[in-house]
Amino acid sequence: MNWNQWIRQTHRWLSIAFTVAVIVNIVALAREEPAVWVGFLALPPLALLLFTGLYLFVLPYAAKGRSGRRTD
Repeated sequence: MNWNQWIRQTHRWLSIAFTVAVIVNIVALAREEPAVWVGFLALPPLALLLFTGLYLFVLPYAAKGRSGRRTD
């Protein structure tokens, strides 16, 4: 598995972790006394999703720049 596939797979698993953390947060808010720390569960996957998503977003533009083709 090359680097780009590894980043893409990590991004997919992080999205699942983020979704689970948001669902846990919603369930915790439905309780009478929600724990404050539950609200912070979604932040680490969200931060990692930001970095992997930005990498995946820039990837096609970087590949186009490396190919050496000019569209002038």
